Amino acid sequence: MNIKECKIEIRNTIQAYLKKDEFGAYMIPVKHQRPILLMGPPGIGKTAIMEQIARECEIGLVSYTITHHTRQSAIGLPKIEQRSFQGTEYTVTEYTMSEIIAAVFEKMENTGLKEGILFLDEINCVSETLAPTMLQFLQNKTFGNHSIPEGWIVVGAGNPPEYNRSVREFDIVTLDRVRRIELREDYSVWKEYAYIQKLHGSILSYLEIKKNNFYIIEMSVDGKQFVTARGWEDLSQILYAYEELHLPVTEEVVRGYLQHPKIAKDFANYYELYLKYQKDYQVQDILDGKAENHLKRQLRTAGFDERLSVLSLLLDRLSCDFYETYQMGEYLKRLHATLKDVKEYFANAFMEPEVIMTDIITQKEKELADKKSAGLLDRTQSKAYNKLILKLYYFKEQILLNRLRENDLAFSYIKMEFDTMVEDYQNKITITSNSLENSFIFLEDTFGEGQELVVFLTELTGNFYSMNFIGEHGSEHYVKHNQSLLFSDTKQELLKEIDELKQLS
Repeated sequence: MNIKECKIEIRNTIQAYLKKDEFGAYMIPVKHQRPILLMGPPGIGKTAIMEQIARECEIGLVSYTITHHTRQSAIGLPKIEQRSFQGTEYTVTEYTMSEIIAAVFEKMENTGLKEGILFLDEINCVSETLAPTMLQFLQNKTFGNHSIPEGWIVVGAGNPPEYNRSVREFDIVTLDRVRRIELREDYSVWKEYAYIQKLHGSILSYLEIKKNNFYIIEMSVDGKQFVTARGWEDLSQILYAYEELHLPVTEEVVRGYLQHPKIAKDFANYYELYLKYQKDYQVQDILDGKAENHLKRQLRTAGFDERLSVLSLLLDRLSCDFYETYQMGEYLKRLHATLKDVKEYFANAFMEPEVIMTDIITQKEKELADKKSAGLLDRTQSKAYNKLILKLYYFKEQILLNRLRENDLAFSYIKMEFDTMVEDYQNKITITSNSLENSFIFLEDTFGEGQELVVFLTELTGNFYSMNFIGEHGSEHYVKHNQSLLFSDTKQELLKEIDELKQLS
């Protein structure tokens, strides 16, 4: 299955494992909760989905790359103990707690989360001395004399033999005690993720033209050459950083992430073209509805790759607006919920406004620290929390500067500030809506009802942020063209069925 299907299946399995009956016992006994074994190519996103699942299920996550461990760190160190059996004293060997098991208990203690995932990466690449220990763990969920606590689900991940020479095959006894899931790369699924993560437009544009270059691992006379999903995502990060710093993106830079010389060179050349198209085609003018006719003529007669690249530039700029609008909306919802609490505090507390604000800020800071410690926030969510806390600090400073000693006056000031923010949000929605409609008009004028408009419509439909925006705020042109496209598809299907009936007769 692909990584999206895998994530859904693992999340469903975890929910089933953690379901309890009316007496508080797990409906599926722990001994029947098979460890999940993910087998798939490297760099496909196995670790990333475990982090996402833990956050979404609000459970803990302890992650280890098992190849970094020795037998001693996995099962614990031996120690000599005196034991009495039937009245006779014996010297016996026991073991300290496994570092891995200890990490689970430490996670529980630090976060208060009693349930979670123990994720062991590269589980089939352990050393010869550690291999028996891992087999024992998968079969019995124990390292040495210590078991993982109830409520913690084991997930292991490994690479098939064709990707790693160190792979050790599991025997039938072990495989019969795990739930094995085979993973495969899938560009269309990764593309949905790439839109949500705001990967660089040049990467999405390039891969739309050359999908076969998305994921490659092959041997050459110079050794392994490869490009992975992880490589594209990390390359996106460095592209944004280099552009912000006005640094040149050379082929050597690209090779650090796409470790396949031919593809690295090809993308580096494409990236230069992408930047050139940014200058040649004035995208902001298109969004503002001011595109000049000579640009329409130039694009109309351009090659396929150039037309697709300009579409990507347009979609990328729109996607940024959709993303910013979405973040503004989510931030205002979060702030509004917090201000409802502020209003209640001001109405019921017999303290000065700045003291109340200090208490609320302290609560939010503790909430942020707890969620970060538990691993329940991704980078975007963490930034949103920090932004909210900074705004509360701003409100407190303004209350002090304006000497607002009465609670009702202090809250009136905060409400006035919030209303201004809502107005800015409404203006952003209007600008983004106009940009979207102007884009449709530009494409209609340039290509009519051609394939380019279909590509534009399809990419909007596949982007989480664009569909969120259109779903909430509408788009006359999107609805019109989407209905036209659906009608055209239905017409083609009917014509195909008529042809098939004619052949039968």
